[in-house]
Amino acid sequence: MKMDRFKRETLIAQMKTNETWDAIIVGGGATGLGIALDCATRGYKTLLLEQVDFAKGTSSRSTKLVHGGVRYLAQGNIDLVREALHERGLMMKNAAHLVSNQSFIIPNYSWWDHFFYTVGLKVYDFLSGNLSFGKSTRIGKKETMARLPTIETAHLRGGVVYQDGQFDDSRLAVNIAQTAIEQGATLLNHFEVKQLLKNDAGIVNGVVAVDQETNETYQLKSKVVINATGVFTDEVLQMDNPSAKDQIKPSQGIHLVLDKSFLAGNDAIMIPKTDDGRVLFLVPWHNRVVVGTTDTVLDSHSLEPRALEAEINFILTTANRYLNKDVSRDDVLSMYAGLRPLAAPKDDSEKTKEISRSHKIIVSDSELITITGGKWTTYRKMAEDTVNRAIKMNKLPQKECRTKDLLIHGSSKPIAESNHLYVYGSDIMGIEALQQEHPELKERLHERVPFTKAEVVWAVRHEMARTIDDVLARRVRVLFLDAGAAIAMAPEVAALIAKELGRDKQWEAEQVKDFLKIADHFVCK
Repeated sequence: MKMDRFKRETLIAQMKTNETWDAIIVGGGATGLGIALDCATRGYKTLLLEQVDFAKGTSSRSTKLVHGGVRYLAQGNIDLVREALHERGLMMKNAAHLVSNQSFIIPNYSWWDHFFYTVGLKVYDFLSGNLSFGKSTRIGKKETMARLPTIETAHLRGGVVYQDGQFDDSRLAVNIAQTAIEQGATLLNHFEVKQLLKNDAGIVNGVVAVDQETNETYQLKSKVVINATGVFTDEVLQMDNPSAKDQIKPSQGIHLVLDKSFLAGNDAIMIPKTDDGRVLFLVPWHNRVVVGTTDTVLDSHSLEPRALEAEINFILTTANRYLNKDVSRDDVLSMYAGLRPLAAPKDDSEKTKEISRSHKIIVSDSELITITGGKWTTYRKMAEDTVNRAIKMNKLPQKECRTKDLLIHGSSKPIAESNHLYVYGSDIMGIEALQQEHPELKERLHERVPFTKAEVVWAVRHEMARTIDDVLARRVRVLFLDAGAAIAMAPEVAALIAKELGRDKQWEAEQVKDFLKIADHFVCK
């Protein structure tokens, strides 16, 4: 494998030698990365620019589920559920090293719930068709207690077991980026789009972008520009038209990460009824438990959203209602907040939980294409629909989508999760070879987590990581699993990155300072 294709110098050289691109994608989250991959596999000259890092925002802050959406089924959104279940199956097939089959149990405390969820999940099974993850089953109180040792047993009647997907979101994002590059696309993180270029007719035909590392500015021409910036959608729309109406209303969802002892078995828990109308999940993930989520409408957004006190209290209170082992703030190893880029409500009466998660494609008068909404599970279909729209507009030549059966970088038969390197899939051999060549890189970065120095070096050399945050938040996930451990290892990680990139001690110090500001948002005080 030609690993030098992922080097920043190689990618920038590609950018400089192309005078006109077929497609420039703004935004490196799940949606933008999916579009870049779709474009590249159809043979279009493709450039993606991300202002910070791939999956820096919403796409690394999910509930870690690849699912059809049981809640959407309850709302009667059959088409969305069917589409998502189909895409869930494709994700499992094409990225088996990162997407796994996870059993969920809905604990039932009334006869009606026992009946209602048994019937409803049979419909969920049916809609998944030949890409089913397994049939749902009804279990009694005794088996529910055995499989969920920490579940509240008072008035418990039993449970319903169903199968859904679980994954590592930002690891998949990085692997999609690598796949797009392998297919011929040029992807650059830490590259911010500052302005849209237009021809004399007012049609968007490129962007002005700045390399955040060198402050060098580039004018880049393209046949079509696609805005896939999530909660930053409106900023790009207003680059195009300063008077453009807001299309996005951010809704914040937070998650708390706990020790595995709070969910001792192998099953996840889905609590279908909470005080705010959302479901609450407790999901095993990297030997921890992710608990969430909330639904808080915000009037503003940022790259580093902060969990609100009311959100933290809501999750703790709801979790304690269903667990026999009390959870307190002291038990929270990390917490993270993410922003959903929901369509702006048509009126004040429309609640965010009622806004469709279906994606929406907007074409501006300037022929800027914007894709909003959707969810991680449907990233591939969103990309296909967006590129098809560009073709329909005669922006790109007619070519068929090729991503349905395309294996994602690293895809391999699942490796036992007891080896934490399983998330690298077929790249695991490269990391092991690096450790054999440099035995000192086998050392763990912190006693509470299994990650090694070799993984930092690998992230910089082969996964386009440039900062401590890139590594500890989105390549090895320590910041999401144990914020205290991430803070403790930051100086050592800075030194490893600096050695790879040829940076000095001042750069290391600035990196640590910047990372500690970010990490502060992940600490539950």
